[in-house]
Amino acid sequence: MFRAVKPGSGPAGKPADSASASGPDRPAAAKPSADDSERTAVFRAPKVDSGTGGAGKASDEAADSERTAVFRAVKPDAKASAPAVEKPAASRPVPPKAVGGERASTFVPLRKDDAPAPAKPAAAGSAPAAPAAPEAAAPAPVPVPERSERTTQQPLPPKPPLDMLADLTNNPPPPPSPMRTAVRRFKIYAPLVVLLAVVLAVVQLVRPMPEPKLTMTAKSSYTFDGGNPVLPWPKEGQAYMAAAGLGTVGSFGEQKPVAIGSVAKTMTAYVILKNHPLKKGEKKGPMIDIDQTAVDDGAKSSEGESTVGTLKAGDKISEYDALAAIMIPSANNVARLLARWDSGGDQDAFVKKMNEAAKELGMANTTYTDPSGLDATTVSTAEDQVKLGLKVVEMPELIAITKLPEWTDQYGKKWRNYNTLIPGNGALGIKTGSTTKAGGNLLFAAEKQVGETRQLIVGAVLGQYGVPILDTAIAASKQVMLATQKMLVNAPVVKKGDVVGYVDDGLGGHTPVVATADVEAVGWPSLTVNVKLSAGDGKLPQTAKAGTEIGVLTVGEGASQVKVPVALQSDLAAPGIGSKLTRVG
Repeated sequence: MFRAVKPGSGPAGKPADSASASGPDRPAAAKPSADDSERTAVFRAPKVDSGTGGAGKASDEAADSERTAVFRAVKPDAKASAPAVEKPAASRPVPPKAVGGERASTFVPLRKDDAPAPAKPAAAGSAPAAPAAPEAAAPAPVPVPERSERTTQQPLPPKPPLDMLADLTNNPPPPPSPMRTAVRRFKIYAPLVVLLAVVLAVVQLVRPMPEPKLTMTAKSSYTFDGGNPVLPWPKEGQAYMAAAGLGTVGSFGEQKPVAIGSVAKTMTAYVILKNHPLKKGEKKGPMIDIDQTAVDDGAKSSEGESTVGTLKAGDKISEYDALAAIMIPSANNVARLLARWDSGGDQDAFVKKMNEAAKELGMANTTYTDPSGLDATTVSTAEDQVKLGLKVVEMPELIAITKLPEWTDQYGKKWRNYNTLIPGNGALGIKTGSTTKAGGNLLFAAEKQVGETRQLIVGAVLGQYGVPILDTAIAASKQVMLATQKMLVNAPVVKKGDVVGYVDDGLGGHTPVVATADVEAVGWPSLTVNVKLSAGDGKLPQTAKAGTEIGVLTVGEGASQVKVPVALQSDLAAPGIGSKLTRVG
């Protein structure tokens, strides 16, 4: 971009001055050299006056105005008095040849420096100047190649902002260093990190709060002291004893399917009440038409069947009285009537419902073939019948019937309950059954007040053939029932005010909860009962005052369980901003 002026020569195209202005011995004009072709400078300093006079100076300035360079390098002063002598053509410099096939650069002057300088005016009073020597002819112009070589530059990648700023301010960028790199990166990434932190904080603050949970810290079970209980089992058959919500007390004999007689009517009553429950406040329930078949079956008492022979065709009997007829005097004809009423006259369809219900209750060794149990093909086990009995004691409308010592039908006739365990000893009845094939059988239930709880027990004794068979079964059942009631005891598990758990707000906050009363477990020696803590209505509040009841502590299961409310020991407060910002998940 810069062009240098070769020192020691005059203006381009002019001969150099010599000591003598004329004569054959005058040195020849300066030859243009190959160095001139490499003058590529853009900037050149202004030309220094060569002493040729004012006219020559004006000529130089005029020529300079057309040059594209802003500055010119200063030419050394040369003698301008020596006239230029034209060299022969043979002595003229020849443009350098291309080397290696490349085109050589040729210097092309931007102006002609061989124009004659105007004559300087003579001073006043001086002698007229001698005529100037004739100027030699200007040398022939050097042939210019068609195209001079140009340098092509590729665009540079953009500079960093600080380097561009340095270029604009004419200040060179500071040299790179680890500290400068670190500072530059900090300036770039610090705002991004701050923005990300602000966005994250806003998201954390507006996220929905997690639902509080109730966590128990008390022991999840309690085991009573002592060894396994020993019950007075019968001498034959099979037996099973359990407590509602507490589990199995014990069993006797092989639990294999055997004929159960009229004990099968328990399932008949269970299915009827499931499909046609007695409404609250409705004592008798719907009325059922008495058909001729029920009347005819009532006459089979002479064949050894248990029946109610007072029924009259065309009359009606309430559901309540029909259930009492099958559970107290064990009327086979009324059991068949209920089956036809429930299933639109199809007794077999009702028996199918009985077997489906048995499957739902887990009575795997039970098969029903008729609704009365008269058929010897209706079989079950003591264990399966206890499973059914544990569901029956949860039906207060049915237990209200089975614990009656007698029942009076719609015609005013009284029928006694064959289960002589009632009344007394907390016995609740359920159902007797006896046939020559099945022997004496009894499914029974009883209750006992233990502490502040009402405990229910259920047992079954099957296959008793002592004479009389039914009385033998009842006597064996009574011994097992009384022994089980006696071993039921209570023991303290949690005292009032004890911390049993805490409310977890989901963000690390824990608020203790305490029992509002003494908690006692009910059971027998060696029994283990479960202890559970649960929310009262299923949903915990986000905030609440100390003393607010928010859950229930439950010991045991089913009808024998003990429940005590739990309350907050201190105020339940909502999570703070710090907890919201730092929560994970």
